[in-house]
Parts: sequence; structure tokens; C-alpha cells
Amino acid sequence: MNGRGVGNTFNRVLGIDPGSHVTGYGVVEKAHNGLCWVTHGEIRPKKKAPLSECLQFIHEALREVIKETAPDALAIEDIFFGKNIQSLIRQGQVRGGVILAGRLMDVPVYEYSPAEIKKSVVGYGRAEKGQVQTMIKAILKLPDLPPPDAADALAVAVCHIHFGKQDPI
Repeated sequence: MNGRGVGNTFNRVLGIDPGSHVTGYGVVEKAHNGLCWVTHGEIRPKKKAPLSECLQFIHEALREVIKETAPDALAIEDIFFGKNIQSLIRQGQVRGGVILAGRLMDVPVYEYSPAEIKKSVVGYGRAEKGQVQTMIKAILKLPDLPPPDAADALAVAVCHIHFGKQDPI
């Protein structure tokens, strides 16, 4: 742990929405008067790049985000079940790279299901992406809607601050 958190309280959380085409990230900090936005963005590997190149690009970019933002914890969205098995496999491989980046940077990693994340932000576990974007904009008092994958990542960070699982993965 980098020293910013106290006990199991995490003051600054890096949320990740893993994807091989777009990996969203967002950093939220717990403050005395609520939650504060720190940064957000999307990591986009080159289109049609080989998977190994995409994974390396995402991994290296996340390590830079971790260096720049010094989070106390990294929270990641768990894989949701879908019909396209190839997409799920790729998402699992991206998650592995994200988890490894956190581990190598000595940041504990926690995971939350999509339903847990949506419920913590919108109040409904089956909320649509647009609802998550709108609520994140309101909760963090952002001037504009964040991009969808970055909004999802910010939602993961907010979820972890609210629920704070005790045991990292």
C-alpha cells in the first residue's frame, strides 16, 4: 500500500472498466464533503493490433496512470456473462493485465460485478450506460458527461469507496 489509505479506508481509488478495444479508467477521491473527481480517460490500443500488443499497451498505460495518480486501491469490473465467448475471453485477458499492473505497482485490487456497480451509482442493478454516465456526472459534479467507458470506470471507483470490500483478489 502506498500510505494514502488508513486501515481499510481508501481515500483514492482507481476504477477500471476493462476492454480490449477501450479500457476506461477513472480516479475518485473520498473527501470530507463527499467524493472528488481526480481524472478519467480511455486507453485505446491501435485498431486491429495483435492481442499481445493491445495487452502490453493497456498494461503500460495503466502503470503510468498508477504512477501519476498514486491510488490506494484499484477496483475493476468483473466479467459479465454474454453470448460472445471470444469477447469474454479477450476481456478476461485484459483483466489479467490490469490486475498484474496493480499488483506490480503494489496497489491492492478489488472486483465488483456490473450489478453491484450500477446499484451503487444509479440505485438499480440493471441500469443502462446512459444512466450511469448521467449519475456519475451528477455525483462528481462534472461539467460534461464523461465518455461511456470512463464513466463506467468512475462508477467502479465510486462503488469501491461506498462498499470497500475488505479482501483484495
